Amino acid sequence: MAYKTTSGPRDFFADLVRCETRLYNALNDRLRERHGIVTSQYEFLHYLRAHPGSRVADLATEFAVGIGATSKGIDRLERQGWVARRPNPADRRSSLLALTEEGTRLTDAAEHTFTERVTELVEGALDPSEVSAAVQALALLRAALERDGVGMPTG
Repeated sequence: MAYKTTSGPRDFFADLVRCETRLYNALNDRLRERHGIVTSQYEFLHYLRAHPGSRVADLATEFAVGIGATSKGIDRLERQGWVARRPNPADRRSSLLALTEEGTRLTDAAEHTFTERVTELVEGALDPSEVSAAVQALALLRAALERDGVGMPTG
């Protein structure tokens, strides 16, 4: 089937979602093959490496995922020995999250794989100016949605 150029918000949404799904699946395959993790796990680990001491609620906000689902994801990472929960001295109802040494090693290795694969997929289809334009457009859209609290789960 030949690709047709689309226009308008509905077509933008359709293309965006289909691209995201295909990229996510391709990254899942590569990360699972090389590191035994999937993209959502890598994203949590990557975030925690950059933001040690985050709470489950911080990850839920960043990824626009429910707190319950985020907590279950962290539970799985904790069982694997990649994440540790520590008591939050400012709020006994929450824990602070940090990568373990093993989690840091995994994240470092997976980051190389992730970057290599996403670069291969994106740069294989778009030239640098198209990548730049897409990054700018999506950053503006994301900022507007986040500013307005659009699409945030309620639980």
